[in-house]
Amino acid sequence: MTTDEFKGDIRQKHRRAIDEATTDITFGAWIDGETRPATTGETFQTSDPAIDEPIADIPRCTDEEITAAVDAAQSAFEGEWSDLETSERSALLNEWADELSANRDTLGLLECLDTGKPLEYAKAEIDGAIAFISYYADIVRSHGGKQIPVDGDSLVYTQREPYGVCGQITPWNFPLYLLAWKVAPALATGNTVVLKPAELTPLTALYAAQLSADILPDGVLNVVPGYGEEAGAPLTEHEAVRKLAFTGEDLTGETIMKAAADNITPVTLELGGKSPMIVFPDADIETAAEAAADGIFYNTGQACDAASRILLHEDIKTEFTEAFLDRAADYTVGDPLEEGTMMGPLAHRGQHEKVTDYIELGTEEGATLLTGGSSPDDSELDDGWFIEPTIFDDVDNDMRIAQEEIFGPVECLLTFSDYEEAIEMANDIDYGLAGYVITENASRAHQAASDIDAGLVAVNKYPGDDLGVPFGGYKRSGIGRECAEETLDHYTQTKTVNMDLKNPEL
Repeated sequence: MTTDEFKGDIRQKHRRAIDEATTDITFGAWIDGETRPATTGETFQTSDPAIDEPIADIPRCTDEEITAAVDAAQSAFEGEWSDLETSERSALLNEWADELSANRDTLGLLECLDTGKPLEYAKAEIDGAIAFISYYADIVRSHGGKQIPVDGDSLVYTQREPYGVCGQITPWNFPLYLLAWKVAPALATGNTVVLKPAELTPLTALYAAQLSADILPDGVLNVVPGYGEEAGAPLTEHEAVRKLAFTGEDLTGETIMKAAADNITPVTLELGGKSPMIVFPDADIETAAEAAADGIFYNTGQACDAASRILLHEDIKTEFTEAFLDRAADYTVGDPLEEGTMMGPLAHRGQHEKVTDYIELGTEEGATLLTGGSSPDDSELDDGWFIEPTIFDDVDNDMRIAQEEIFGPVECLLTFSDYEEAIEMANDIDYGLAGYVITENASRAHQAASDIDAGLVAVNKYPGDDLGVPFGGYKRSGIGRECAEETLDHYTQTKTVNMDLKNPEL
């Protein structure tokens, strides 16, 4: 499917695209290998943020569906899934990845319509999700315990064993991509999964689960849509869920940790960020401007690792700002189905209201609005949740727009005079997910990477995550690491075996 198939005004194009993407799919909860409605019969709608019209009715699941899904996952864990060899699980995950790849265009279109991200970007993220599933399917073959040398006549070794049922909650900004980050390592290591996707963007999670039919045994993967208090809370509180993973805002992460504490359930949390990008005086300005633009405008700024604070050395501030404004102007805002669009709408009404409130707040706090701050001057976009690339100058680090996660295409420019001040400003934040350093000096790059309090530091680029690269945060940005081999350890527990090897009598 190509963008040429959706010609006409934006509303007509999106209605046709919705019909094309959803005609043969029933978006029900996926429990024990079948599609189900909510027991109550209630539904909610997911909407296309480009035109603010509904896409599909989704079951509004509650604790009854969560209980059914956990029971199915527990039965699958104790049954067929546990009996499989690692190589067999690996082969099934790769088969599922192949099935997802065969349906890439439909998945990409659903992601585009559900989130508002440009179609080509959505398809690229589907490719990324598939790559992560294959990655974990492959590396799990070498994951295991180790032999430990000890004194005396003993053989000591460890083995890694799955927890059982894993409860996972994914966010609305990268729906299938972050599903793969969680589901793939959990299943690869022998666990089973009950996943609650964000109610705002559940379509690709539900369809991807359906595409696992006749590949993954029934009950191994369950996807239960619903609201946080009605479906998410029962999942995190369920005593049979032995591992929890969540991506989202830090306050929700607190709630999940408290629920997990009652059952002593281990958690992986990937939470918010307010990541600094330090541009040192020797930086290549074009490199810096490109990385800064990608770091705040990709996905309309709705990324936890967004470079949302640019710390500029005073000597290059004017030159950088001019180049950055040029890059911002190049970020084409428009219909996500149109080829060449680089920024679609924000994903939903609530996020649009939040971002516009922060833009008003920035002006009230005394920051200077250099560009953006409102919806594009295009009548075709009036019904969607669009906003222009927005840049604030003269930002103090103690302003709320510099300290709080906006989650939109809103950049803050701050100035520093020396290295120590730059690092102090970078770390003067509650979050510690990512940091970015732009410099041509290798020693300075390494020193800054060491001094920045963040789980990931990228130099002369955005982003910094990739296959096999550990991703996770310091401070309020979370616990644990995803995307890498060590993630497999988060989904397994260690058993130690200590065997006496005294010589037997003959």
